[in-house]
Amino acid sequence: MVSSQRHNTLIHFRFNPEHKGQRGEHGMGSNCSGSDGKSITLKVPVGTALYDQDTGELIHDFQSPDEEVVIAKGGRGGRGNQHFATSVHQAPREHELGRTGEERNYRLELKLLADVGLVGYPNAGKSTLISRISAAKPKIADYPFTTLEPNLGVVTVGEEPDQESFVVADMPGLIEGAHLGSGLGVQFLRHIERTRLLLHLVDVSDASGRPDPVEDFKVINKELANFTSTAAGKEQDPFSDDYGEPTLPEHPLAHKTMIVCATKIDSGNLEKLKKLATHIRRKKLEFHAISAVTGQGIDELKWSLARHLQAPEKG
Repeated sequence: MVSSQRHNTLIHFRFNPEHKGQRGEHGMGSNCSGSDGKSITLKVPVGTALYDQDTGELIHDFQSPDEEVVIAKGGRGGRGNQHFATSVHQAPREHELGRTGEERNYRLELKLLADVGLVGYPNAGKSTLISRISAAKPKIADYPFTTLEPNLGVVTVGEEPDQESFVVADMPGLIEGAHLGSGLGVQFLRHIERTRLLLHLVDVSDASGRPDPVEDFKVINKELANFTSTAAGKEQDPFSDDYGEPTLPEHPLAHKTMIVCATKIDSGNLEKLKKLATHIRRKKLEFHAISAVTGQGIDELKWSLARHLQAPEKG
């Protein structure tokens, strides 16, 4: 199996899930051994994780192009009659049958490769933000679950020759119970495992219909924690700290830096903004307030993301 930049989905495995290499050819007379079975090469997109279907073990994580791993050995050819010759048996008629190859069951899982993952409630402004800071053109509308699949955008900061860039992934909105499958559930939660940084967007406008932005922040954090405990095979009962958020278990998401961003401040409720800012600063997390419509705070946020991505990764 080889990772390829020319593939970006696993759809070719959906309609053809079974792949067979050739068995080894039988050995024959006239000093002819059988040929080994011919190999087949399966190509997968970069970002594919290969799991043993029976044990759940991660076999390989394809994170770069042209990575190659043998997932099942083919059949070895049978030995011909010359291998059975002895000093007293000069003309053997024996031969060896070709062997069948190994049989394995695998599960393929494709996860996005991005530097920053946008998380938050539906309609928190994630799609609008990624359209503002990159060339991505996600669907934007004033109803929940506008985003039905992750969108990737490349963000650039600075000028040539010192220009830097990073990839942002706009994840479909989360709701309470997402780790159990509510809303779009775990279908997309797994994509944020690969991101280096989480940008948590919280809507502080009255249009959200939710009165408490701090509670919104806590609910999404709880879903992230519950998802990490599920992925780590632990009980879904993360314990809370003094302010109500669960303490993340030891899992890749637990080591990620989180930046919190209040959105829609152009039409926001000042009291909601102050309440959220106070809570986030108490949690000692970096806080930004932006309007993707007017552009307020956008440049500062982009530079902050770039600065964090230049720092060594946690853990």
